[in-house]
Amino acid sequence: MTSATQSGDKIRLQGNAWHLAALLGGNVALALGPWLVRLTDTGPVAAGFWRMLLPLPLFAFLAWRERGESRPTTKAVVVLLAAGAFFAADLASWHMGIEQTKLGNATLFGNSGSILLMFWGLVALRRAPNGSEWLAFGAAMGGAAILMGRSLEISTTTLIGDLLCLLAGVFYVFYLIPAQTARASMGQWSVLALVCAAAAPPLLAMAIFLGEPVWPGSAGWTPVVALALTSQVIGQGLLVYALKHFTPLIVGMALLTQPAIAAAVGWIAFGETLGLPDIAGMALVSVALVLARAKAPVGPRVRA
Repeated sequence: MTSATQSGDKIRLQGNAWHLAALLGGNVALALGPWLVRLTDTGPVAAGFWRMLLPLPLFAFLAWRERGESRPTTKAVVVLLAAGAFFAADLASWHMGIEQTKLGNATLFGNSGSILLMFWGLVALRRAPNGSEWLAFGAAMGGAAILMGRSLEISTTTLIGDLLCLLAGVFYVFYLIPAQTARASMGQWSVLALVCAAAAPPLLAMAIFLGEPVWPGSAGWTPVVALALTSQVIGQGLLVYALKHFTPLIVGMALLTQPAIAAAVGWIAFGETLGLPDIAGMALVSVALVLARAKAPVGPRVRA
């Protein structure tokens, strides 16, 4: 029985070319998100609202199709409402940070939740970090210090952008933990549908409170719809399809396509050049992210 189970796990984690293409394609789609946020002429928080609202009918339809005999418990729904509130805070912080720092920095710091999740796991286990975990923490802090120092050389505004993206990484942890708890008893599309439904209203409320324009202006609906499609439908859809076929280490390596593509887009579209210190800082944070994901269980750890 044990050998059969191990064999099944081995097969499950040996993704084929289509699974690898989906994994990489999902990361590419997610990497375009910061660029599209900048292209919208709504406010950054309002862009997050549309990102949650527009895919909701599709997610609701897919959730209806995957429904089983068992209905979600009241506890699971409450947990997902809390997850949606934290996801709203995550998107609000991240999108505001995207407007104020380099796209590569925003993508790296927005994914810092992986490192925080590893730390959370160590606290839960009540043990000290081992060698590779200390290396991950050290690389993360060293890389972040370099990148934020470089941002401060430009202006205090870009440093604030880095800090907002780091704050988004913290909120993402508090979204992911309850979402994964609910995922144990609910289908993936049901989870996504409820999270989007829970996150959209507070994002709209925050956008109105901040005085942001909510309705698209002269730029039209194209960047708003493209953001919803790439970040929520294509990116998340491809990742949901591919993640179960790969180990966390492979997922972590694939993640590194995100900051590389975001940095390239920032250079081409906005003239955001990278010096050697920037590259060194990004490399350190990237190493930390890979090590953090290598310690994590298989699951949807890539930023949605």
